Amino acid sequence: MALPLLRRDKRTVAASLKAECSRPDGRGVQLLSELLDNVLSPKRPAAEAEAIEWCKWLMAGGESFDDFCKTVRAYDDATLCGLVWTANFVAYRCRTCGISPCMSLCAECFNAGEHTGHDFNMFRSQAGGACDCGDSSVMRDSGFCKRHRSTSSSRIPSVPNELMMMSEHILPRVILRLVQHLRDGYSEPVSDPSTERDLQKTLQQMEPLISLLEDLTKMGGAMRSILTRVLGNHQIYKDLSTGDFCNGEKTFVKKNYDKYLAALKGSGLVSAEEQSVTSVLDQMAGASNVTILGATTGAGQMDSSDEEEQDGSQGVGKRKRVKLCNSTKDPSIMDILKHKCFLEEILFWTVKYEFPQKMVTFLLNMLPDQDYKIAFTKTFVQHYAFIMKTLIKSHESDTMSNRIVHISVQLFSNEELARQVTEECQLLEIMVTVLLYMMESCLVKSELQDEENNFHVVVNCGEPLLKNNTYWPLVSDFINILSHQSVAKRFLEDQGLLQMWMNFVSFFQGMNLNKRELNEHVEFESQTYYAAFAAELEACAQPMWGLLTHCKVKEMEEYTRTVVRYCLDALQDWFDAINFVDEPAPNQVTFHLPLHRYYAMFLSKAVRCQQLDLDSLLPDQEMLMKMMVHPLQIQASLSEIHSNMWVRNGLQIKGQAMTYVQSHFCNSMIDPDIFLLQVCASRLDPDYFVSSVFERFKVVDLLTMASQHQNGALDPEHERSMLEGALTFLVLLLSLRIHLGMTDDEILRAEMVAQLCMSDRTHSTLLDLIPENPNPKSGIIPGSYYFENMLSAVADFKAPVFEPGGSMQQGMYTPKAEVWDLEFDPIMVILRTVYRRDVQSAMDRYMGFLKQTGKFDGNPWPPYRERAFLNPSYKGLMRILHCKTLHIVLFTLLYKISMDHQNMSEHILCMVLNLIELGLDNLPEETIEEEEMFGEERCSDSWFHATNIGTNLHHIINHVRVRVPETAPEVTREAAASTSSDTTGAQSSNTAQVFSLVAERRRKFQEIINRNSSSAIHTADVRPKTSKWTAPNTTPQLTTTILEVRESMLSLLIKLHHKLSGKQNSYYPCWLEDSESTSRMDPMQQIHGDGTTAVERILIKTAARSRQNKFSIEEICRKVAPPTPPKKSISDKKALDKEERRQKARERQQKLLAEFASRQKSFMETAMDLESPDSDVAMDIGSSERQDSETVYDCVICGQSGPSTEERPTGLVVLLQASSVLGHRRRSTEPKKLPTSDEEQIYPEDTCGTAHDVRITDLQRHFKDSSCLQSISIGWEGGVYVQTCGHTLHIDCHKSYMESLRNDQVLQSFSVDKGEFTCPLCRQFANSVLPCYPEKNEEKSLWLPYNNKTMQVLIREVEEQQEQLGMFPVSISSVTNLSKEMESVMKDIRSTTQKKYIDYGKIPGSPDNDFLFMYSVARLNLELELVHRGGNLCLGGASATSKRSCLNQLLQVLAMHMRLFRIDSAYNPWARLTRLTQVIESGICDDEKPDVPLLYRDVPSLLMILVLTMPQELHKEHFTCIVKVLYNLLYTQALATLSVKFNEDEREAWKNSGKLQIVGSSEKSCEVLLSHIISELSKGKLYCANNTDQPSMITTTIWSPQTLEYSIQQFCLPFFRTASLLQHHLFSDDLPSCQQREEEFGMLASFLGLLPSSLHSNDEINSSSCLEWPVAALDIVSQWCLEATSVELHSEQNLLVQDPQWSLPCLLQLPENYNTIFQYYHRKACIHCSKVPKDPALCLVCGTFVCLKGQCCKQQSYCECVLHSQNCGAGTGIFLLINASVIIVIRGHRFCVWGSAYLDTHGEEDRDLRRGKPLYLCSERYKVLEQQWVTHTFDHINKRWGPHYNGL
Repeated sequence: MALPLLRRDKRTVAASLKAECSRPDGRGVQLLSELLDNVLSPKRPAAEAEAIEWCKWLMAGGESFDDFCKTVRAYDDATLCGLVWTANFVAYRCRTCGISPCMSLCAECFNAGEHTGHDFNMFRSQAGGACDCGDSSVMRDSGFCKRHRSTSSSRIPSVPNELMMMSEHILPRVILRLVQHLRDGYSEPVSDPSTERDLQKTLQQMEPLISLLEDLTKMGGAMRSILTRVLGNHQIYKDLSTGDFCNGEKTFVKKNYDKYLAALKGSGLVSAEEQSVTSVLDQMAGASNVTILGATTGAGQMDSSDEEEQDGSQGVGKRKRVKLCNSTKDPSIMDILKHKCFLEEILFWTVKYEFPQKMVTFLLNMLPDQDYKIAFTKTFVQHYAFIMKTLIKSHESDTMSNRIVHISVQLFSNEELARQVTEECQLLEIMVTVLLYMMESCLVKSELQDEENNFHVVVNCGEPLLKNNTYWPLVSDFINILSHQSVAKRFLEDQGLLQMWMNFVSFFQGMNLNKRELNEHVEFESQTYYAAFAAELEACAQPMWGLLTHCKVKEMEEYTRTVVRYCLDALQDWFDAINFVDEPAPNQVTFHLPLHRYYAMFLSKAVRCQQLDLDSLLPDQEMLMKMMVHPLQIQASLSEIHSNMWVRNGLQIKGQAMTYVQSHFCNSMIDPDIFLLQVCASRLDPDYFVSSVFERFKVVDLLTMASQHQNGALDPEHERSMLEGALTFLVLLLSLRIHLGMTDDEILRAEMVAQLCMSDRTHSTLLDLIPENPNPKSGIIPGSYYFENMLSAVADFKAPVFEPGGSMQQGMYTPKAEVWDLEFDPIMVILRTVYRRDVQSAMDRYMGFLKQTGKFDGNPWPPYRERAFLNPSYKGLMRILHCKTLHIVLFTLLYKISMDHQNMSEHILCMVLNLIELGLDNLPEETIEEEEMFGEERCSDSWFHATNIGTNLHHIINHVRVRVPETAPEVTREAAASTSSDTTGAQSSNTAQVFSLVAERRRKFQEIINRNSSSAIHTADVRPKTSKWTAPNTTPQLTTTILEVRESMLSLLIKLHHKLSGKQNSYYPCWLEDSESTSRMDPMQQIHGDGTTAVERILIKTAARSRQNKFSIEEICRKVAPPTPPKKSISDKKALDKEERRQKARERQQKLLAEFASRQKSFMETAMDLESPDSDVAMDIGSSERQDSETVYDCVICGQSGPSTEERPTGLVVLLQASSVLGHRRRSTEPKKLPTSDEEQIYPEDTCGTAHDVRITDLQRHFKDSSCLQSISIGWEGGVYVQTCGHTLHIDCHKSYMESLRNDQVLQSFSVDKGEFTCPLCRQFANSVLPCYPEKNEEKSLWLPYNNKTMQVLIREVEEQQEQLGMFPVSISSVTNLSKEMESVMKDIRSTTQKKYIDYGKIPGSPDNDFLFMYSVARLNLELELVHRGGNLCLGGASATSKRSCLNQLLQVLAMHMRLFRIDSAYNPWARLTRLTQVIESGICDDEKPDVPLLYRDVPSLLMILVLTMPQELHKEHFTCIVKVLYNLLYTQALATLSVKFNEDEREAWKNSGKLQIVGSSEKSCEVLLSHIISELSKGKLYCANNTDQPSMITTTIWSPQTLEYSIQQFCLPFFRTASLLQHHLFSDDLPSCQQREEEFGMLASFLGLLPSSLHSNDEINSSSCLEWPVAALDIVSQWCLEATSVELHSEQNLLVQDPQWSLPCLLQLPENYNTIFQYYHRKACIHCSKVPKDPALCLVCGTFVCLKGQCCKQQSYCECVLHSQNCGAGTGIFLLINASVIIVIRGHRFCVWGSAYLDTHGEEDRDLRRGKPLYLCSERYKVLEQQWVTHTFDHINKRWGPHYNGL
């Protein structure tokens, strides 16, 4: 039955089957089924076009598929957009409208919604995504676009049954065919390349079928709900997939089903029938019986067995696995995996085939259907563990990760859905178990602490799993679901889960251990630390922040307590596992302590947000001591790394130290570590804590009163920086309040101030540097109003500026003055600096502020800041400031500094004073009076009798017993003292103070341990510390001696004041001067200053806090006799002097370098400053100052001065470049707009270059070629522009310089082989040397003013000189060096441009071409100078271009070459210009075309030809004569051109009015000449050609004498300007200037000598009054007109010279908003290859759309941009890269990234559109770009050039 149907017309069959199916007897369904058996038979290819066609017709039931689609769409009730996109799609994210941080919108919905003023950005999707418009669980309704604002679905009618009836029958079979094809095409193993190819083939064959399904999903809600029913129906699946539904195909279907079962088994998944529970592990295996730990029977066994063999020796694998089994969950989770519907099996195959893009898109397109979304999410969770196992094995893990996240982010971002699957499908347990399983594959034994007895295992960061971030999809999903409060709550309630999670975190505890290399440099620098930091941040810290977000409220306190308890247990287990007792192993450090950090952060939250009692969360003292060890070890190691003690470990260890404090990591790493240490310090014995710090920093031995000591732990060169490190750490610990009481606002403000003080920052850098809470729901979103308000409170915005060199600045934020004054906190800066130089930078900026405001002139010390409020829970921290150990250290250091001991520095003193001041600001509560009562008692067993720093400051210490080497100066002194008086010696030895930090610390530790527990007695046998005084290879023996000190801290402070101020007795208590009480003195007024200020401030505070101290200070000051330090031993002094001398030398060197740099900078600025007229006198070229003597040139290479001679010529350093700038001028003054829609177009017809090309072609069509090539100028496109920096050098010096560059191996940004170099003096880019012509000065004195000779005489002289072309001053016959160089530079000029821009003649390579090219070069350079002067000469000489012009030298070179061509005297233009000649009859030689008539010739070109073919020393009178003669022709051309514009009647009127005036001076009458010209030209066909199209151009102008005069002046001005510039360069005449544009004509006319100077004062200057005719005016005019009219033109066209006015060249006008360009062009197809380019670009000169780097549009190995730059700009191209918003400039064989003309609201570029913020045109920048283009200065201003190898 089915076969006949197949042969019939599809439409008819479909219609009849539809009718049959709607009957109740079921016959139609039977028929349809048979037909489908055939159409979708497994024997036919799965997706053949025929089958797809049948399916479409059948579903449509008789109508066309397109109509069916439209009908179904009408019933679409979906309010979600749901558009699915893949990687690289441009989408939008609006933070103002988003509820979930993952929210995204397609461009269409975004543009149709209301997001003005919102915080949004555009982004390129990395993993793909879907549009959330209409989904109120993800975004606020206000952000929906008009289409998806929830329309009530009641308006949409319900779907009629018969419409979808056919689809319901057909779709199950289509999906079955898809599944069968997937089963059939799969083969294991995937790792085999051929198998992989087969899988790809299977997927390709299936594409049309999936595309059909995709089309169906796009039909809207009605069709999606049918698909959902089919995919989710268990019965349909059961009937179809096992093959129970059909008869003939049984064998195939059975085989097919077996393949599926085999694939299931091969994946370690077992179907229900074969399931046999063998062990607890099987039940632990994860959802849907996916083996999590890979230990079920079957193929999964492989996973773990290998691993256990490897780890067998250490028992690692086994140990870990056992631990997991303990946490076995209820086995019912592990439902046996049995696919019950098509959806489940399709997902299974999607995973097996590693997420093919098409399948993913289809599955996601269905998501707008709510039932499907729930079903799919459950299916996804069911397969979750299997997905992750597949991911680990995949070798395309990156692509697969993106696709997985593409799906999961759509499912888990919805809180309701996430909660549902967590409850119903145990999502959390699955995730944590899978994470554990993942990490178990890469565990190694930890080597931390006790290597032999360490049972801890850590992840190995070198494993691909960690190195390639393979775990990120899983972690990302985990973080995503933890962001939902209901899910997080569930996680925190489940103790089993927490236990598993802590086990997981402990895998990272202590990973990537560094061991310090002590002997030789490490061979291989491992880069695994990247992986370690990324893993801790992503896998440990981010989930922690997610959980912390939900622990803000009091109600959650139980959860917090639970987490803290589990953290402590995990830490205890860890200490046991690594066998830790009390001392950390030396010379090793790990930066990864996630367990410590979890504990610290939950502790901080508990106290700060939930007001819990801190002590109830803390462990016992012994545990606290252990917990403090490793974080403290990191702080000491940081100091060691910065002191270069780890230098043998390579650069990577520095990288780790930087990453640890870097902005993205610091609040998950260093901040919690410091907070934990603060907690420990507040609860442990302060003496123990302080001595631990100094011991950990290895500076204990340094803290002795003796001037010499021995240190077993440190080399002398590291001592100073380690001591600085220890003191700085203590100050940091006591000053920071980030977790001790600061509010979020205060923290943000402090962070911002610290970053801004280091340097001015752009908005985006600042956003990046402020450590934001890594959890996206924290509320402090970058760019939020909260952030912006704070920024405007602390900083001022500096708009983007331009520096003289042309480099562009971005908009910057700089701290306000009051921030420097009151908030600059060096401690915060130290905490946040990645590079140590940033601290210095902040101090330099602070010094600048103080000098500028006049607050302090010297070298300031870091200002001391009073600290913010301290949460009462942490009050104990301040006890550290009041412990004897610290006071002894402070006293010792003050003493050592006052005695000038070695290794003391200003920084050490600064920190010591800081600690004393902190102590005074945080005095304990007890009254000071009590202490003073027993003030006189002296205890002999201790240094100080109290713990209060207020009391101990005035306590005098008389003697100290120290151990020193026998060679120390103290030993000899002491011996002498004891002999002189035995009694005092004995007495002093009794009271001398002895102190050993280590011994003290041991004692305290012992006490604590004994007090803590009797069970811990075994720790009492502390490992003996290696004897401190037996340092290896030190010969001197140590001896004990007693030092007489007799100082208190106060006396030492006063001594230091004298020392710092450099004056004796410099300190006098201020309260003695002022009888008022000390309370009047406000110490905080003295914040800014140096060391003396700090000491004074401390003394004032001390006096204010206690009377006793006040008296002590007064008493010390009364002892006027200055205390003298003991004389230093000679060797000691020498060493110090040497050090001092070195220091001074260093400072001097720095100063010199700085001075040199600033001089160089200022020189570069003046050299590069194109706009400043008086930039540098040295730049002036000799030729512009003509004295009687010869011009002297300085050679910048050999430094010799002298004239340029023929034997040893001097040359100017020049840059020759081809230029098409002038060719892009247009007639309209409005710049062209860049098209941003299909309607807008740019036509090149109206450009100067096109117009000239057309004119050449027209002339060549009618006239002789050689004559045509002298009637125009070329070079508007591809002409050669010559510019110089103004420096000169000998040409032979230049050659040797080039040779040295060639041999120089340094990579240069220019190509020496192409003759490129940089000027040896100013480093400006150049590529040739222009020889300076030796001057003959004797003739100049013979000059006569030109008005003595008559015009006839001058004309004759000019003609005679033209005859003598051979008489060239430098004889060509004798080849000199000079003439050789002139030839070579001419070659350079020729080779600068392409051949097509030189050969315009019909005979290639003819001399006429060269002749034309040479005078055009001169013309082009003059025209460009004119453009640089603004297009006119009103301003006269005020231009920097003339200052460094090389036109004079260029003209000499061109003239020398042009004189080699003889102009045939018969065609010499001069004769035809100055006298009446016989017109040769055109009939004489028919085959030859006539010459170009003079009326059609370009007058400026004639000027160039005549001037350049004259002998070198052209007299000014001759020049003026040439100008006058040419002006006559120009004037005639002007009248002729204008007469063509008249209409018939006007011409008639002018003709008659002129005839009436003939009586008068007809020579200079405009009317007479015009009348004559009209009557002469009427004889030809010129006017007829114009009259034909007359009616269409209705004339609007009424031609009055005034308008005629104005038009003539405008016509003549371009010639006047060119001639004036030429005169200015040839004769060094200063150009005049005028106020108004109207005066320019008259001013230039008199400058050129066309007007007697007396006339200049009159207002009205008539153009005709400049005329001076050599013969009767009317006759010669008639002759010129006859030439024109006698030529028969092929077409009726006007070849008269048109009005030569062009507006200045400019780039295209760009739209204000960048989005306008981006939206139109980023999806636009290329005209040549019709594809959308990967990197589209736009030419900003002509608007052409090109493919950057596109292989598709390549021609002869040139990519499109390079090709276009040659065609459009003769090698210079300016392109806007659409996808990056930056502009690149191509110059010849090099290119550079210029920058961006579009900036965001903060004045910042957004290269590559990474931030995606709205960008707006910065017109100043765009003007700079245009300026650089017009002035050809790209090469000089932009520094970063590179070769493009034609690949752009």
